[in-house]
Amino acid sequence: MANKRLQYHFPHPSTANAAGLLSIGGDLHHQRLIHAYQNGIFPWYNEGEPVLWWSPDPRMVLFPEQLKISKSMQQLIKKQTFNITVNQNFEAVLSNCASMLRKDQDGTWITEHMKKAYIDLHKLGHAQSVEVWKGSDLVGGLYGVYLQEQKVFCGESMFTKVSNASKYGFIWWVQQLQQKGVRLIDCQIYTSHLASLGAKEISRDAFLSYLQV
Repeated sequence: MANKRLQYHFPHPSTANAAGLLSIGGDLHHQRLIHAYQNGIFPWYNEGEPVLWWSPDPRMVLFPEQLKISKSMQQLIKKQTFNITVNQNFEAVLSNCASMLRKDQDGTWITEHMKKAYIDLHKLGHAQSVEVWKGSDLVGGLYGVYLQEQKVFCGESMFTKVSNASKYGFIWWVQQLQQKGVRLIDCQIYTSHLASLGAKEISRDAFLSYLQV
């Protein structure tokens, strides 16, 4: 057992460099991934690189009660513009997130190896997806890792094929998580899009305190 514990050991997040890089190497075994998320660490690397593990400071988070919904989004929600399902097509959401073209990014960090790892997490009940539909078309979605014991949802990626689809799904999901008693949604790093929805940066130490049970 001692060797197994050592296998999934990470340095303390406080030892990460200024960019948030904590550790290099290892694999994406589901036990390692869960151990990482439970300690405020996530993988993010490009094809051909070793696995890079991150714990940035500050950390972008959303407290569900601080969710901001614009008037235009309120109208879309009132009209029930989209239909939403949960965990109905995890692999399709993952693939769409991987293929989505993003500003200032060349290619995707969601490699085939990464896909397999998160599909394994999904089969074990740790990774969840939200699908946004327009009729029979999958037009948006998101996925992440739910730390049930800590009541924290770690958002990983989202995609949209039509205007506001992913935002619609994100707002709906935050509301569902709040009803489940989720205290915090980990958004990892700052984006203006997330800030517009009410997310904000907090210190790494403050973030880690929410992972203690």
